[in-house]
Amino acid sequence: MPDEAQFKALDYERLSEREQLRRSGEFLRRMLKRRSVRQFSSEAVPVELIERAIRVAGSAPSGANQQPWTFVVVSDAELKRRIRQAAEAEEKESYERRMSPEWLAALEPLGTDWRKPHIEDAPYVIVVFRQAYGIGRDEDGNDKRIMHYYSEESVGIAVGFLLAALHISGLATLTHTPSPMKFLTKILARPANERPYVVIPVGYPAAEASVPAISKKTLDEILLRR
Repeated sequence: MPDEAQFKALDYERLSEREQLRRSGEFLRRMLKRRSVRQFSSEAVPVELIERAIRVAGSAPSGANQQPWTFVVVSDAELKRRIRQAAEAEEKESYERRMSPEWLAALEPLGTDWRKPHIEDAPYVIVVFRQAYGIGRDEDGNDKRIMHYYSEESVGIAVGFLLAALHISGLATLTHTPSPMKFLTKILARPANERPYVVIPVGYPAAEASVPAISKKTLDEILLRR
């Protein structure tokens, strides 16, 4: 049994059913408006919104509570330019040579291509890194690897928290995963134990922003009752 001194009382407020339904309905209403945006305004965004959203992401559950994530917030114009150039080089190669006809056909309704101006247009780009393993010290003071459990799943959950927090804050986002993404490790000078996971441009949508006329699956299509 774990030592009781390692535990504390749960901070929990039991809500009335009416309040539960009100909160869940409001959250659902707002989240259903979330869309991936590719046209950003260069208008400044309060950095506190970014920091608070990352704090929300950092509260996500993780395997053995190891919190295997790093969030790099990029606002420097030169760094964003370098990221865009490297991402476009990989994406151009993918669109022209790597992607199968089926993959390209699946992307066609979204109107995407290898050009990624949003990386420079958005005031912030959040690059999420997954810590494949931790780094600690052994008895002699030398670096040693620390096994991380379920790091892929943990970072995925944290990114979901992050996207929701940014959207609720009134900001637009896009999830971008250029493949391969090793260039991000070099440009952002990240250590060997970190792996690029996703690039998220963040800001206000441009006045002329538009999104594909697509729909999500209905509740009956995704929910099974047993």
